Amino acid sequence: MDLTELRQRIDAIDAQMVELFEQRMDICRQVAEYKIAAGKNVLDKSREAQKLEKVRSLASDEFNGFCVVELFEQIMSMSRKLQYRLLMENGRLEKLPFISVDALDVGKARVVFQGAEGAYSQAAMTQYFGESIDSFHVDSFRDAMDAIDEGSADFAVLPIENSTAGIVSEIYDLLQEYENYIVGEQIIKIEHCLLGVPGAKIEDIRTVYSHPQSLMQSAKYLSVQDWRQISMQNNAFAAKKVADDGDKSQAAIASEHAGAVYGLEVLQRKVNHSGTNSTRFIIVSGQKIFRRDAGKIAICFEVPHESGSLYHMLSHFIYNHLNMTKIESRPIEDRNWEYRFFIDFEGNLADSAVKNALRGLREEARNMKILGNY
Repeated sequence: MDLTELRQRIDAIDAQMVELFEQRMDICRQVAEYKIAAGKNVLDKSREAQKLEKVRSLASDEFNGFCVVELFEQIMSMSRKLQYRLLMENGRLEKLPFISVDALDVGKARVVFQGAEGAYSQAAMTQYFGESIDSFHVDSFRDAMDAIDEGSADFAVLPIENSTAGIVSEIYDLLQEYENYIVGEQIIKIEHCLLGVPGAKIEDIRTVYSHPQSLMQSAKYLSVQDWRQISMQNNAFAAKKVADDGDKSQAAIASEHAGAVYGLEVLQRKVNHSGTNSTRFIIVSGQKIFRRDAGKIAICFEVPHESGSLYHMLSHFIYNHLNMTKIESRPIEDRNWEYRFFIDFEGNLADSAVKNALRGLREEARNMKILGNY
């Protein structure tokens, strides 16, 4: 047979497969109606495992058996998604424990940021809340989360990602650990300066202090200097140390604002090599709330340590036409080589497509948590 005839035979088989697929999905719809009436869960792992083993045994060889299992995994995944949609249409989707609000109540709010006066977190806070906001600062990110838990702060401002240096991994871990939620974000441009005590010159510098990410962001500038580099917990702390020590051989890499706060002089502007360097800060609250106009959702979940498990989780976004904008992974403590995934996607918790996707993820993933809608 020539190629045209072979393709015609494939087309005929494909038409039969589509017809049989639609018959199967119609039966799946009836199964869903039964489960709705009986209050049964959509996912039945033992039944699916038995089914996959059965279809594998029907194949004529090992390769075809592998392919048939992959095909039926997809078919069963589509069946579950159909059933989740029917559950939603019948009002059987679980209600999400988040309350929508027109705007955040910041009139009498108290805000905490990590670092010291002059930190970039403070700049992000004032841009988001305004100059007159009641605020205080703490030494660590965990201290900021604790402040919300203890009720001494209503909101926390925390850096979660830099366009050059990447994610702040500790923030991801704390979001999973604490019952605090993202309710907003603020992006600010980062422009690092080399700061020294009054009267100091660049040729006087022997030691430079800054946060590890800021040192990395300024690596090109620092590579031509024979300076000792010392990491600090925060850029503002670095500026404060240089000011307190009063040593002309010391400099800090921090914002110009931090230099003004601590009475330092700018020895060199724009020492970070990227002109588009920006940091994204999140606004965190202890309340499960989201603005009605929120357009981004953050979640995290774990997956079974099995081939294809992450792929099946991500298929819920595809099926519900949701645009995933970010995915990160973090190792799970005390479970070697297993990971927790953090995902951002576009949507609002009030959207039916979002509810449908989250229902599927909650049933099929491990420890799925909504981190916020903002």
